[in-house]
Amino acid sequence: MKRLLLLPAALPVLLLTACGAGPGEGATPAAAGDAAAGAYPVTVENCGAEVTFTEQPERVVLLKSASVPFLHDLGVLDRVTARAGQYPPGYYDEETLAELDGIPLLTDRTDTSGHLQISRETVIGQEPDLVLGEVDNLSRASLEAVGIPLVEEPGLCDEGLADPGFDDVEDQMRTYGRVFGRTEEADRAVASLRDRVEAVEERVGEGSGLRAAVLYPTVGGGTTYAYGTRSMAQPQVEAAGLVNVFDDVDERVFEVTLEELLGRDPEVLVLLHGDGDPAEVERALTDLPGAERLTAVREGRIVTQLFNFTEPPTPLSVTGLERLVDRLAELER
Repeated sequence: MKRLLLLPAALPVLLLTACGAGPGEGATPAAAGDAAAGAYPVTVENCGAEVTFTEQPERVVLLKSASVPFLHDLGVLDRVTARAGQYPPGYYDEETLAELDGIPLLTDRTDTSGHLQISRETVIGQEPDLVLGEVDNLSRASLEAVGIPLVEEPGLCDEGLADPGFDDVEDQMRTYGRVFGRTEEADRAVASLRDRVEAVEERVGEGSGLRAAVLYPTVGGGTTYAYGTRSMAQPQVEAAGLVNVFDDVDERVFEVTLEELLGRDPEVLVLLHGDGDPAEVERALTDLPGAERLTAVREGRIVTQLFNFTEPPTPLSVTGLERLVDRLAELER
């Protein structure tokens, strides 16, 4: 196993978020080495910790799906030797799916709240030199104790991104580019992502100005969650020409009642979900007593979208923006 140095964070945590999956003060590069020239160490800051790589990671274990599009775009998905969790095929093109199919799946078992269930011993037994994604029962500290670094997506760190945006996707792409020694590939990927966002913004123009709510309903009954200004939902709906009805809520995600939704009365509903049948996700909201009074329900402006197409900031957020704009155009025909 490669030896890596994990250094304590130099700056205090400034922001807290809800539900253990808040927006993240992400992996921003520190001045240590030039990975493009093959010079290590390379240091990145991630979730308040500094992680120093003495060489390129070659045995990566994925515990979340969010980093997959970054690794694919950089051409390093073949460095992943094992994965755990759920990887809905709806996220990926055929090439990425073929790459994922070749990576052994350790487990996709989750608890009732959707959190991955995997033991520390199972992950350590893979002898990784990098773990991507933090889960409840496998913390950064527990891996650090045996010399294994962990990198979480910035949008899921506890410390928080105060103002998420598509620039955070670019920053994270460049961070991974430095870690894996693929800085030129990262620059090309960033240019492509930027072109795609600009193309959508040109297409949208001034936008419709319709009021939108981005929600995560609980299928089968339970809490409905909404996304505020500290989530990637905020810049995504703005780029789509919409106005977030929760743009006065300085949180990433929070519980919301139907009464609150009725009071704000969105004209568009964007419903996020982890997997499964989108129709069930829609019914989880529309079957709530009184939901038929919402303008978005009454006028049929409901879009369901897999979670990573919005959150956290990744290349899939750009794809999600494109899909959202396409779907809204279809609904208005």
